[in-house]
Amino acid sequence: MNLSQEDWVAQLAADENAVILDVRTGDEFNDGYIENAVNIDIHKGQGFIYEIEELDKNKNYYVYCRSGARSAKACQIMNELGIENAYNLLGGILDWEGDTVNP
Repeated sequence: MNLSQEDWVAQLAADENAVILDVRTGDEFNDGYIENAVNIDIHKGQGFIYEIEELDKNKNYYVYCRSGARSAKACQIMNELGIENAYNLLGGILDWEGDTVNP
């Protein structure tokens, strides 16, 4: 499900069962990420599938990438693997107006 930044942030803030998932590459992640995000690179192919299959299917996942395209695909894959609540951040981190962590 695609959410505007405003809706994504509001829903995330009210969700005690939330996990933030960054599906960009490790290099992109190291350039800055949304606080508390877990990084699983969608470009890992089957490795991405394996890591997603290990996730708790009862959690709600707030997914983002650089622009929103990879995270939309990630949400679709997550749904196919039995994770019902995956929310895509429209516009990705490019349009993100909140704080980021720079490692």
